[in-house]
Amino acid sequence: MATIIYSRPSGRDFFLTPSESMHSLWWGYLILWVLFTLWGYSYISSGIPDLMQERGFMHLINLPFHEAGHILLGFDGELLGSLGGTLVQLLVPLVCGITLLWKRADTFGTSVCLWWFGQNLIDIAPYIADARAGELPLLGGNTGSTSPYGFHDWEFILGETGLLAYDKTFGAISLNCGRLVMLLAIGWGAFLLWRAWEKRT
Repeated sequence: MATIIYSRPSGRDFFLTPSESMHSLWWGYLILWVLFTLWGYSYISSGIPDLMQERGFMHLINLPFHEAGHILLGFDGELLGSLGGTLVQLLVPLVCGITLLWKRADTFGTSVCLWWFGQNLIDIAPYIADARAGELPLLGGNTGSTSPYGFHDWEFILGETGLLAYDKTFGAISLNCGRLVMLLAIGWGAFLLWRAWEKRT
């Protein structure tokens, strides 16, 4: 079986060079970029109250990774176990992006993974901001206010670290960081499309 060798640019161009398939499938990549841009805008333009009301399709994608994180990092105390859900949820798109970049020199695919990472930051924002109020529905149909202490990850994390009063502040930070990361990912994808188009003409 033949081994496919991907050319990997060096230096700064490592991140700014379109993958080889972008030249021949340019229009397909453009359609994909437009879809992710419009989809991203629906998250970027949402505030925390909107995100609490409508969790969206991506939340269902992220949730299994979140729950797996509690199991994977639950070996060293309750605090790490609670934080593990969010950590693994954020790590999965980063690992996917690094793998695509290093193994396949797929810069566009990595920009999509960066988009996903930003969306995860937005996804956890309402959960963080809900730490004191405990109104957000959790797995099993409970809310933070109707569950035992420790069931709501961020109530426990911020409570144990003495930062519970800043839940809305941390939620806003996560939301705005997510917006910036998604915009960066969309801009990166647009730049790669432009460079691939230049080589076509």
